[in-house]
Amino acid sequence: MTIRNLDFLFKPRSVAIIGKGGKDDAPDAHLVSNLMRQGFNGPIMPLNPDRTALRGILCYKDLASLPIAPDLAVITTPMAGAPALISGLGELGTRAVLLLNEELLKSFEDGGTAMRQALLDAAKPNLIRIAGPDSFGLAAPRAGLNVTLGHTPILPGSLALLSQSCAITRAVLDWAAGHHIGFSHVLSVGAKIDVDFGDMLDYLARDGHVKSILLYLESIHDARKFMSAARAAARVKPVIVLRPSKYRNNPAEDAVYDSAFRRAGILRVSSIEQLFNSVEALGTAKPVYNNRLAVVGNSRAISLLATETLDSGGGQLAQFNEDAQAALAKILPRGTRIENPLDLGDAANGERYVGVLDVLLEATGVDCVLMLHSPISPEADLAAARAVATRAAKARRLVITSWLGADSAHTARDVFKKAQVATYDHPGDAVAAFIRIAQHRRNLDLLMETPPSIPESFTADTKRAQAILTRALAEGRSRLSLYEAMQVLDAYCIPTVDTRAAATPDEAAALYAVFGGMVTLKILSPDIDSKSEVGGVAMWLDSAAAVQTEAQAMIARVREIEPDARIEGFVVQPMLARAGAYELALGMRTGDTFGPLIRFGHGGTEADSINDKAWALPPLNMALAQELMSRTRIAGMLKSSRARAADTDAVALTLIKISQMAVELGELWDLDINPLRVSGKGVIALDATIRVAPYHGKRARDRLAIRPYPSELQQDFSLPDGRGLRLRPIVPEDEPPLQNLVKRMPPEELRLRFFQPIRELSHAMAARLTQLDYYREMALVVSGRETPGKADIYGVVRITCDPDMDRAEYAILVDHGMTGMGLGPMLMRRIIDYARLRGITEIYGEVLWENEGMLKLCRALGFTVKASADDPGIMHVSFKP
Repeated sequence: MTIRNLDFLFKPRSVAIIGKGGKDDAPDAHLVSNLMRQGFNGPIMPLNPDRTALRGILCYKDLASLPIAPDLAVITTPMAGAPALISGLGELGTRAVLLLNEELLKSFEDGGTAMRQALLDAAKPNLIRIAGPDSFGLAAPRAGLNVTLGHTPILPGSLALLSQSCAITRAVLDWAAGHHIGFSHVLSVGAKIDVDFGDMLDYLARDGHVKSILLYLESIHDARKFMSAARAAARVKPVIVLRPSKYRNNPAEDAVYDSAFRRAGILRVSSIEQLFNSVEALGTAKPVYNNRLAVVGNSRAISLLATETLDSGGGQLAQFNEDAQAALAKILPRGTRIENPLDLGDAANGERYVGVLDVLLEATGVDCVLMLHSPISPEADLAAARAVATRAAKARRLVITSWLGADSAHTARDVFKKAQVATYDHPGDAVAAFIRIAQHRRNLDLLMETPPSIPESFTADTKRAQAILTRALAEGRSRLSLYEAMQVLDAYCIPTVDTRAAATPDEAAALYAVFGGMVTLKILSPDIDSKSEVGGVAMWLDSAAAVQTEAQAMIARVREIEPDARIEGFVVQPMLARAGAYELALGMRTGDTFGPLIRFGHGGTEADSINDKAWALPPLNMALAQELMSRTRIAGMLKSSRARAADTDAVALTLIKISQMAVELGELWDLDINPLRVSGKGVIALDATIRVAPYHGKRARDRLAIRPYPSELQQDFSLPDGRGLRLRPIVPEDEPPLQNLVKRMPPEELRLRFFQPIRELSHAMAARLTQLDYYREMALVVSGRETPGKADIYGVVRITCDPDMDRAEYAILVDHGMTGMGLGPMLMRRIIDYARLRGITEIYGEVLWENEGMLKLCRALGFTVKASADDPGIMHVSFKP
């Protein structure tokens, strides 16, 4: 992950266009025209041995004849010669190359593997960035740059577009041109040899001219890189993605992508129109806290049609409180029904619209107001639009509008656009945009939510579970027996029904005496996925004789249906009365793109036909586990009846335990717990299937798309007074203790730390400091040894890396009451050790000149201390590990 030299790609001072042949419609000629049309004011240097000039600009025969080294070189010649060109350009001083041709890497004999490596090897010595290969190109209209093969003029604007499809890029640009929408950056990423989505998200997130980022995405090659960059970008500006749900006709994979987008805080849409409609409302930057919409218009019929979209999309009509109803009654004609949707009547004018809007903008329980207008007359329509636009532009809440009509409504819509009030041609589009915005807000809130502490601590017996998986692989098996699977669950403290294994019908019958009462008998075979489908399950057996008889009959049934299946015996379990319990299916699978994935849904024998399940990326905490559960229909059932209670915290904790298995057990390939029975008394696993596969990576956690909690950095120690403390990475549950640490600090120390007087950390700031992406930042805390969230924090040190993972800024805060105990030096040494381990070349920070204690510590640790050139009151400190 790096943004190094991307400025040369999008802000070049000079451009070379490398082509061949003498046709006037050749790609290099078209590129020169686009650069001139876009207004590029730097040197344009066509390099073409077959032409004297292109579009009136003299051509150069070869690299050696170029008068200066181009910042950006665009290569349109066959790819076979590209490595040599890149090497030569690098020696000249070029730092960015766009490969612009229609050749596909997969058209080469080895699928392009050798060519890809040759291009990277040529670029590496001079750190050249390569975009493509691709057949469309890139543009940065604000810089006058347009090196695309498109024919549509690109207006400058604040939207960035990244696309994996040339056809979609052309379609989006054509749609945008027709709607007078401009762009800050456009890139068709092509084969992503070097510059990919992750690099571009990092680059665009730091550009103040970019207000929103639009993606068309089909696949991701480096999930961890993408997730890290996407989460960072989505925190600071809207990121909206369009991905075909039927891509490669794999609904399970699409559900995983959907979960990944949600985890990153990205808004997903399903059409080009939705892509831009969402931008329009998100760009207003008005807060939306929930999905409660007030619908107001001069036509009840139009308003009712809008509510149908709201209902089908998961939104809800806002309820007007008594104060709002009373205020509205004073504005509206006598006899008007005060309800949502609210009909203003055919004669509604701008004054009535604004009066109602004033009331609803102050009403509790209203998250957004949709103002609809059916045509009356051009003059009246425009007057109403102007009145609403003036009021909505000043509103703190989101107001969206839809002025219906054709020619007569265009002027009204222009009024809203100039006032930066979201407007839509159709009411359904407006409602759909609101629903997406509300979902986006919930996704962002989830990223910032303070998770509750885990309801109970657990210590997994990882070595025991690992030994079971290792033994199965050593025996050439890819699947554990039911008995082994239940032992793995038990090692991770997941409650399981007592499960005993038997090799023969006689041994199974003997086990009946262990349980008594009613028992369940199940076939034990590594080759059978669903025991029920082959007659491999028998329940309510009430004697040893019944067990023996059923075991013999079960062997015959299974051999008839699955003659090649190996039968290793049976398991016997006690029958547990359901007594109002629910049956769930929980599990994990290892995907090709995002690695381990956690699953939750409806369980039982009909789970597949019910198809009620959701996916999430590990690692999970309580908030994320509960959010995963909330995306299923059965989640509502678990909370709907007090008479049939379910311990949902126990279910969430089980999901966390499965997440921990994914983090620690590299050979765990697939896990299915079905059913997991849950009641008011907790959970218990009745059956489980586990598949294993060899894992050759260094650490199991490296499989995950999101870097998990680095537990190896945790260490217990004691102070001289005997007090036991723990040094560990920070976790989201630490938000309240971190806020308490700040509250305990003297105001002057906080001023020295934050460069301004503060009294406390807001939720947003505290969440940002505790909810880390461990891939690119780290914070170590000294705390008590209690469960995170319940343990006091006495000190914290953090580093935040740049996207190049080269330099990192540090910050430190130590409890005033712990001064003189050595916590500050210890924390600084540990974070330096961590930076050295990650390959970070420089740690730096800014320290106020009067903060003598911090400056003294920096000098003692070997930091270089210099006065800032911009502000002599600030000292710049730096250290190279």
